[in-house]
This record gives sequence, structure tokens and C-alpha cells, in this order.
Amino acid sequence: MRLRVVTYNVHKCRGLDGRASAARIAGVLGEIGAGIIALQEVLAHQAEAISADLGLPYVLGENRLHRGYAYGNVVLSRFPIVGSHNYDLSVRGREERGCLRADLRVEGGALLHIFNVHLGTALIERRHQGRKLMAPELLSDASFEAPRIVLGDFNEWTRGLATRLLRSHLVSADIRAHLARSRTYPGVLPFLHLDHIYYDSGLHLECLRLHRTPKALVASDHLPLWGEFTFPDEHLKET
Repeated sequence: MRLRVVTYNVHKCRGLDGRASAARIAGVLGEIGAGIIALQEVLAHQAEAISADLGLPYVLGENRLHRGYAYGNVVLSRFPIVGSHNYDLSVRGREERGCLRADLRVEGGALLHIFNVHLGTALIERRHQGRKLMAPELLSDASFEAPRIVLGDFNEWTRGLATRLLRSHLVSADIRAHLARSRTYPGVLPFLHLDHIYYDSGLHLECLRLHRTPKALVASDHLPLWGEFTFPDEHLKET
């Protein structure tokens, strides 16, 4: 079974033209046709609008309030969302950050854990957050027996502690091997690599793409990064 998964920082749905449009973000996602979507920097009413436009249920991990709206990470899925949890990655004195876990029941009855991450912009902050991510109560939780995909905006363009820790436990989707480039952000003129996908070795990454269309170039300062995975057959037999 193949799974198409996308990570996309939508920047509160505010595009480079200064216009905020959840419908435009939904249009970009519709171009990709992914069954599993991880969004960062989303307001609650925007998540609801995107969900309605795409016809996909969603779960939101609230990290803080923004102008009265819940604000954080969102996972949308064409597969049933059978559980979720939002982990606090905040560091004192910095903007509140989080990691949203969504447990999906995919085709064949197998379970898949999606971890949607948005780390901070400061080096010391990300060091603390990297340790939190790999803690026993989060990614190193021994109760997780199903495959994991960890993706999002890590705000880390060099091999900092968060990157090294994640790569020591998971496979990193190598954009250079798939895209023949090493930078993805900002979309118009990339000079950094902020958006990453990590996954368990039992999954196989068939392809990785940066969605660079005229609509996507305007809709947010980030571009969607999506990968297509083959799900291991042994997990499809589980119930």
C-alpha cells in the first residue's frame, strides 16, 4: 500500500501577496492529493475551512491563542484518526511550540503514528526541544509498536542537536537524493532547508517532491514537501 504524506507550513494562510486565504491553501493541497497532511502555523477557523474544502477530518494541536483563536499544528487524514495527543515543546522565554501526534488506522487495519512538529528559531531552544522529542514519553515511548513518520518545520538548516538525535533513531528523507537540491525555503528563492521528513526504517520512501506551482509560490512563504511511502505488508495484517 502507498501513502502520500505532505508537510506544509501555511504561515497563518497568509500569502506573499499579503492576503490570508484558507481556500487558496486548500487549493494547493488539492493539487497534491495527499491522504495525510501535516500543517504548521494554522488557526482553528482556518483548519475548519481547509477540512471542509478537502473533505478530510482533522485534529488540531493547540500551542497558544492568536487573536482569540486556537493556533498550532494540524493533521488532516483520509484515514480514520483513532487517537491524538499534543506534546508541549515550549522553552521558557520563547514562543510556545508543540508536536501533535495523530494515530491513523490506514487501509488493511494497520496503525500509523504521525508526529507533526514545529520547532523554534533559536539554536539553544531547538537543543532543548530535540531532547524533549526523543524523551521516553514522546518518540521513544516503548508502547509505540506501529511505524512512525515525523515531519514538519524544524527551523534547523544545519546539523544541530535536534537533527542528529532524529537521524540516530529514524531515517531522514534526503532531499538531495530526490530533488537534486539542498534548499527548500523560502519557496521563491530557496537558501535554507527547514522542512523535514523522518520515518521508521520499516517504511520505504518511494519518492519525495517539493510542490512548486504558481499557486503554491504565492500561498505561503513555505512550499509543501511531500513523500510517497510504501507501507510494510506485515503491518497490513494487523487489526
